[in-house]
Amino acid sequence: MSTRDTLFPTSFRAFAELCESLEGTRSRNEKIRLVSSFISGLQPAEVAVAVRFLTGRAFSDQETKKLGVGGATLWKIAKASSLQVPLLSSDFRVSLLDVGRTFESLASLTGKDRQQRAENLLQGLFSRLSDLEKKFTLRLLSGEMEIGAVDGVLLAAIAASSKLTVERARRAYMMMGDVGRVAELALTNPDAIASAKIELFNPVRPMLAEMADSIGKILEYHMNGTAFEYKYDGARIQIHKLGDTVRIFSRRLSDVTASIPEIVTLVKGAAAGKRVLLEGEVIAIDADGKPLPFQDLMRRFRRMHDVGDATAKIPLQLHLFDMLLLDDDELIDRRYAERREILERVLPRELLAPRIVSRDEAEIRGLFDKALAEGHEGLMAKALDSKYEVGKRGKKWFKLKRAETLDVAIVAADWGYGRRTGWLSNYHLAVRDEETGELLVVGKTFKGLTDNEFREMTMRLQELKSSETEFTVTVNPAVVVEVAYDEIQRSPHYRSGFALRFARITRIRGDKRINDVDTVQRLRKLYDQQFARKGMLDEEKSP
Repeated sequence: MSTRDTLFPTSFRAFAELCESLEGTRSRNEKIRLVSSFISGLQPAEVAVAVRFLTGRAFSDQETKKLGVGGATLWKIAKASSLQVPLLSSDFRVSLLDVGRTFESLASLTGKDRQQRAENLLQGLFSRLSDLEKKFTLRLLSGEMEIGAVDGVLLAAIAASSKLTVERARRAYMMMGDVGRVAELALTNPDAIASAKIELFNPVRPMLAEMADSIGKILEYHMNGTAFEYKYDGARIQIHKLGDTVRIFSRRLSDVTASIPEIVTLVKGAAAGKRVLLEGEVIAIDADGKPLPFQDLMRRFRRMHDVGDATAKIPLQLHLFDMLLLDDDELIDRRYAERREILERVLPRELLAPRIVSRDEAEIRGLFDKALAEGHEGLMAKALDSKYEVGKRGKKWFKLKRAETLDVAIVAADWGYGRRTGWLSNYHLAVRDEETGELLVVGKTFKGLTDNEFREMTMRLQELKSSETEFTVTVNPAVVVEVAYDEIQRSPHYRSGFALRFARITRIRGDKRINDVDTVQRLRKLYDQQFARKGMLDEEKSP
């Protein structure tokens, strides 16, 4: 008899031990074996919860529920829990579903005293957990499991635990958008997986692209032809249309229909009478049609009230690049070249992303430079023979962008939580005011370093400590790092007036001194130069 048929709930300790084992092995096959063995022994109600937890998700992506636990709360709980010992005997085990129910309770909290009640709820849970269980609960709360249980590993483990092939599991994941639900059905009702189809208004998971180093490398991988199209500095969306009903979902599968009504109207008119699932990119534009920075677009996506005013102030532009469903015909198994041909036949060409099919590097470079000159990010490169797939990138789609870097000083660092507990790992980055010599913060990042570099940086910054609060260590500036970023944004949160979007450390510059870091004056020029290609709202003009 399978252990799934027993009445004993799975302990959270068993889940934590699995995570510890996954963290301790680099072998992909061993990770698959460990996960497969574990989920095969779960009760049906536990499967989806366990698999979502392995990915660092408390809930499925389609759910709007949020844990609402910030870094400060996590740090406080982590510090307090390190002084606790479990109040209950080792014979009493917190179950996997107990933790799931605690997370449900966290997500349901509202009101002014929400934070205090959240802390009380978590302290009650942590008082019943062992050190190992606390370690992985903190990681779950932070969403950073870092155990190598990526979607591809989980889908292979689901297939190994059921009668499904990996390809069938991957296809079901694309259709359903929730790896936990796929696992649950694979182990309890595999026929439902086998018959899975695209369902309008149930968002599918998007196909992803890898970053490319050069045009030559792309052409080397795409032996059967490549299409190069504009890569926009916008928000990827998927559009579901059935009759006169249109709903639009973000890349993270959230429903954003109410925030972008003009796109709804546009699609109704452009695809009249059609049953379609389209993919595209939305950008914000100024009065002259020039693209606005990403942060202006996000104002629209977050706007739930006074949408009409926002529509007038920050108009949007749609660029479609793929079609996954047309009437009763699923297109995901068609070659990209065929899908694009159908898209061009059904939708007006002015709504489509510009592109060329070429193997001429000079011609491709020309399109790349043209995209940059028009204020866009670069190019997407798509193999003509590629099917639409998720769960593995496989070098079928590439991103080709221009990387910007700055040399900045680390002036403070926050203590990490989750996997980074015990390390100074969220670094405050600063540039120099060449008029006053003052260092001005332009953002934070915890991205780019290896575990060993985190450890070494923690030791180095501790040596440079000038003051400390509960969460943050301020240091005498002596460490210079090179950071890449996607965009410079205006920010009221920093005295510099600017913030680096998606900053990540590319190198530790031991060869540079603090006087060598970039200046806020140069940052201001770089910010203004962005608008040689992009549009600008009045309030975005540099100080």
